Parts: sequence; structure tokens; C-alpha cells
Amino acid sequence: MRKPIIAANWKMHKTVKEANDFLQEFIPLVEGNNDVDIVLCVPFTVLDAVSKKIADTNITLGAQNVYCQDKGAFTGEVAPQMLLEFGTKYVIIGHSERRAVFGETDELIKEKVNKALQSGLIPILCVGETLEEREKGFTEAKCRKQIEAVFHGLTKDQAAQIVIAYEPIWAIGTGKTASSSDAEQTISYIRSLLSGIFDEDTALKVRIQYGGSVKPENVQDLMAQPNIDGALVGGASLDPQSFAKIVNYKE
Repeated sequence: MRKPIIAANWKMHKTVKEANDFLQEFIPLVEGNNDVDIVLCVPFTVLDAVSKKIADTNITLGAQNVYCQDKGAFTGEVAPQMLLEFGTKYVIIGHSERRAVFGETDELIKEKVNKALQSGLIPILCVGETLEEREKGFTEAKCRKQIEAVFHGLTKDQAAQIVIAYEPIWAIGTGKTASSSDAEQTISYIRSLLSGIFDEDTALKVRIQYGGSVKPENVQDLMAQPNIDGALVGGASLDPQSFAKIVNYKE
């Protein structure tokens, strides 16, 4: 049985003070919820403060990016060991904003995933299509390209560690959400791809999230789908009350 994982992606938001204020309110709201893995993927600048604040709680630390080298002349990049130093467990890799704004390729994302796995970090790998690609019927082809680029060459054990976040790009930050049935259809397809690359047993171990304007109002419908194992939450994760309602969707 796959344990649901609800992860916040704060993106480029929150100072140390704002992060501490958020946690002061958020921690008591989700205390005792052990039904889901709760992850906060925060900016590098607040990793230290957040790690201290969530110590001895049911909340896990995540980062939003990592580089594929341990050290070197890579100005502005962050190595796996730098994240691990703060107790970081998860790292978002291949978010559509990294792909579109910063030009990250499938090849680079594969290298990042490999380095994260080798270093003991759990990748949250983002895949998804643009509105134009969706309207042309290219959703499955786009997801297949992104999945195959990363998973080919991995062992079954490595594959089972990765969390996939299906995020249709047209639904990120727009208020538009894929219907629960549409999200389920694409995520079921992604699981079938994994079954083809590895086997059914491995595919059934991989947790696949949905991301794209997830809110307290739609999280229950999404989570009721058999192949959706959680959510990667953007805007709604910036408010402690809103994100707590998403985390506590079973109540």
C-alpha cells in the first residue's frame, strides 16, 4: 500500500521570519496526522530555520532544486551534501519552471535524479504537458518522453524510491485544475509506462502525485482516485490554514 505524500512547493516565497510564522501556525494543525507524508519544499535560504522548527515533528524537509555535481565551479548551484546537511530528505527535480525559465533539459534532469539517488535524497520528479500539447493530443507522448529519459538505466530499487509529480503546465498557478478523472487517466498511463520499463510490481511501488492548482476544495476528489498518491501544492501551500486542510483531507 502506497502512503500518500502531500508536498508544499513554496517556490520563491517566504523569508526566515515568514517561514517561522507559517510553521508556528501550521505545526499544531497537522500534529498527529501520520496518514500522509508531509513535506515542505522550501527555498535554500530558509532550509536551516525550517529544519530546526520541524525537528521532532511529523513534517519532513524538502528542497526545490539540486545540482548534479558534488562540488566545483558552478556558481549559484547547490550540491546534494549541502542539502543533506540540513536534514533535507526530498528534492524537487525538473519542475516545469526549471525546464521553461532556466532551460533544463531531460538529460540534465536525468543527471540530477541520478546524483540525488546516489546521495540519499528522494527526487520528486515533475512531468507534464503545456496547454498547446494537451489540445493537440500530445499529453501521453510528452509524459512518455520525460519519464523514459529519466527511468531508463535505473534499477528497480532506484525507480521505486522516486516520487513522480504529474503537473500539467497549463494548470500551474492558473486556478485551472485537471479534472480528477483526467488526472487519474494520465497518472494511470504513467504507471503503465513504468510497468513497461520495469514490471508491474515496481510500477505499483512508485508514488505519483498530482500538481496544478490543488486546493482544499478539490483535494478529496483527486485523492479518491486509485492511482493518485498525493499532491504537489504551490499557491495553496503558502497559507498554513489552507495547506493544513489539504494535508488533513481525510478528516
